[in-house]
Amino acid sequence: MDWQHYLTDYNEGLGLVYERFVLNDFLLKMQAEHGVESVLEAPLYGMAGVSGINSVALAEAGCEVTLADNNPVRLAGVQRIWNELGLPVSLVHVNDWGALPFEASTFDLAWEWAGLWYLGDAQALIEELVRVSRDLVFIAMPNRWQVGYLMRKYLLEPEFFERIGGREAWVNMNMIKRLLRWLDVEIIDEGVLDVPPWPDTVMPAGQVLEKLGVRSERMQDQFSGDDWEWSTMAYYLGEQPELRARVMRYAWLDHAPLPWQVKSVWAHHRYVVGRKR
Repeated sequence: MDWQHYLTDYNEGLGLVYERFVLNDFLLKMQAEHGVESVLEAPLYGMAGVSGINSVALAEAGCEVTLADNNPVRLAGVQRIWNELGLPVSLVHVNDWGALPFEASTFDLAWEWAGLWYLGDAQALIEELVRVSRDLVFIAMPNRWQVGYLMRKYLLEPEFFERIGGREAWVNMNMIKRLLRWLDVEIIDEGVLDVPPWPDTVMPAGQVLEKLGVRSERMQDQFSGDDWEWSTMAYYLGEQPELRARVMRYAWLDHAPLPWQVKSVWAHHRYVVGRKR
């Protein structure tokens, strides 16, 4: 992930802005239903684009937010971003994802989004998320069955999958559910999130076209330039208050009253929510 670039350039692309708004809705719904007041997101990276802003909506709702990372440069950049937003946050440097520096049962919600396959020992992190939560654990990973995932794996970015190697196994939500149950966590919800009408390729649209050999200047111009700038930060900072309405018009499939198993054919992410017994 080109995370350093996005610490100063907030133009993430339509797909990422959509993903954040859908995630915001889910987090706020969970916060309201379960009375969540304190939150740990670890690691704070996982989603592409701007690092460290997945929990902004929870902070705006009054939650005490703690974010964990093992990279001091990224932590400093995230702190500057939250200062720009004018929101309180606790940023914690972690040396070992298998030994988070928190007491047991510290947070109402401990969660991660799409970050497990970047870790040397994802199981150790999940065990720690369970340990430091007093109630809920929320885990989401990319959906391996959707078209964009397969395009990314075999056409667009095979080198990424070579790099993560066996850690790709952590997209298997059934494996994660078995681990949570073994840790005495009751599964209270599971499903899919982030189901827009385009495939999840992670790359900007213009770069995807280039990778696929599409050289049309008209097509390239359509997905670049000032007319193709999408920034969640611009919405959070009040610079583009209309952005959410523009983006969420594409959420008809996310909101459709269909079984999540049907949506999983196209959904970008699978998730599970557990409660400590």
